[in-house]
Amino acid sequence: MTAIPSTTVANFRDLGGTPLRGGRTVRPGLLLRSGQLDRLDPGADPAVDALGVRTVLDFRTDAERADHPDRLPTGARLLVADVLADKLSAGKVPAAVQLKDLLSDPAMAEKHLGGGKAQALFADTYRSFVNSGSAQAAYRMLLTEAADPASGPLLFHCTAGKDRTGWGATVVLSLLGADDETLRAEYLSVNPAVKQAFAPMIEGFTAAGGDPDIALALIGVFPSYLEAALDEVATRYGSMEKYVREGLVVPDETVEALRARLIA
Repeated sequence: MTAIPSTTVANFRDLGGTPLRGGRTVRPGLLLRSGQLDRLDPGADPAVDALGVRTVLDFRTDAERADHPDRLPTGARLLVADVLADKLSAGKVPAAVQLKDLLSDPAMAEKHLGGGKAQALFADTYRSFVNSGSAQAAYRMLLTEAADPASGPLLFHCTAGKDRTGWGATVVLSLLGADDETLRAEYLSVNPAVKQAFAPMIEGFTAAGGDPDIALALIGVFPSYLEAALDEVATRYGSMEKYVREGLVVPDETVEALRARLIA
């Protein structure tokens, strides 16, 4: 659970070192998370290049990838797993993929997101991380690749690296044996980096009369967002293990391989 200093990648973290039950930890250098890689410059960013990332898993939508295509670490392969595809095909555009548009228009933001609507929309999106087919396929791919030594060091990301990526990290760490307090701490730990990355946008939004609470609801992560997904797991499956086995259709052998590879 270590922030990696990078000049070109926002919100870059190694899940290695995260404490697990029984005094164990996550093995470092194998599972990494971040925001989008559109500004990555391996030659100018030795901290990233030194990690030897071999697989990049991109959770973003088609539009997000087209607007800001990834620049891959040297020698890495790209896998695409659009978490929100089903939600978009149903005509619902989650706030998580409209951050820049919403923060450029305070009046539109107030209309669509004021009065607690932003929090309700994010809670709905987090529930879809658990129950939609496209999300299940995306997180199945994450677990399958993370369990496979041939994938090498794996970096998974979305746009800001906080919501879709945050849920992926929660699922993996839960399977590895992180307790509830650790899961919440890792989930919330991205807030400073995300706020820093979006600081100019937040300042412009509030200077134009935008509600700072709306900006924070869009930019930050909150315990209530994570709880929405965890509640969906509990309601539909009863436990994270059953969600992984029945919802993600990941066999027990893959989970055991994940643990063998990532637990130090």
